[in-house]
Amino acid sequence: MNAPRPLTPTEQRVLGTLMEKARTVPDTYPLSLNAVVSGCNQKTSREPVMNVSEIEAQAALDDLKALHLAIESHGSRVARWEHNLQRALAVPEQSAVLLGLLLLRGPQTAGELRLNAERWYRFADISSVEGFLHELAERAEDKGGPLVVLLPRAPGEREARWAHLLGGPVAIETRAAGAHQESAGGRFDPTSERIERLEAKLAALQATVARLCAELGVSPAGPESGADHAKTAD
Repeated sequence: MNAPRPLTPTEQRVLGTLMEKARTVPDTYPLSLNAVVSGCNQKTSREPVMNVSEIEAQAALDDLKALHLAIESHGSRVARWEHNLQRALAVPEQSAVLLGLLLLRGPQTAGELRLNAERWYRFADISSVEGFLHELAERAEDKGGPLVVLLPRAPGEREARWAHLLGGPVAIETRAAGAHQESAGGRFDPTSERIERLEAKLAALQATVARLCAELGVSPAGPESGADHAKTAD
């Protein structure tokens, strides 16, 4: 089946929550509306943290149902919901796990995905994760086209990250700007911290050299200055 229209952020969070709970708390799955809202608004394993209301969650569930990505059951007094992503998109369990994690946690490296998938599915190694990611990225157009994309490695990052495409194309520029804002907003940025340490060390060394030169009565440029003068004279 072809990929649906781009999902809204709330639809992405609701779908990801259904996929997570199906694997981590199967005894209480399918989920009631209240359980969906609680799962969407968790403070852990979510990026970004959201505050989804019951009205917003219900509207998202109804829209996901219309897209065949969610199923409603009425076996009890309360309506319960489950995801239908694997059948709707015709992807295997491993690919569904990776999509679910990307829906809930945002862009991640293959290593992060393997680690975060522990409670969902145990991948043998990072190569296995990368294999399924490449399959999703190279999905044929007649099957709906790619479902994930490998993002360019951002400054300060050791590895490139993967993002899902269920919300439409990823705005690389917006992501880069967001990363800059996070750094400016006080989040730990190892690159900025390293640069600040180096600048502090350089300033201290320059002060030491200036003091020693003053005590010896020589210019900070030292021999180089004399050499340059000699060359000019020649």
